[in-house]
Amino acid sequence: MSQNSVILKLIALPIAIFVSCMGIMTILGGHITPGGGFQGGAMITAGVILCILVYGLDKSPINFSHNFVDIVESFGILVYIGLGLVGLFFVGAFLYNVGTDLSGVVPGFVRTIFHYPDVTNAGIVPYLNIVVGLKVFVGLSAIVIAFMGFKKFEEEN
Repeated sequence: MSQNSVILKLIALPIAIFVSCMGIMTILGGHITPGGGFQGGAMITAGVILCILVYGLDKSPINFSHNFVDIVESFGILVYIGLGLVGLFFVGAFLYNVGTDLSGVVPGFVRTIFHYPDVTNAGIVPYLNIVVGLKVFVGLSAIVIAFMGFKKFEEEN
């Protein structure tokens, strides 16, 4: 792709924003539709990749610092483990769906934390989709940023 194409630079950011919004929608609706955290995170990353390929690594309007990637990835894994430990602590099974509690073994106060008044109640599954989407998004983005950085380093030397 040409780095100097005005048309590409004009339409890349709106398309990237649209694709990222579709990825967010896939993550948030993953408990009732096909898709979920991994697919939505990969869609958001596709928007980031588009901007990096069209604008270049240094001039991309969507740019992440190393600290941002570290914080989001750490947050994602800690929340995932925390949701798993809630089920392990109260029921004895890691990642037990304490919000729906089909077995009737979760204390009432814990069930009300993860249960929301909706006909499509899925308990902790939407929360798991969100943290998996975050992990996939920053993980794939970090890989692409690293590859583009290696390419830039090779071109300079």
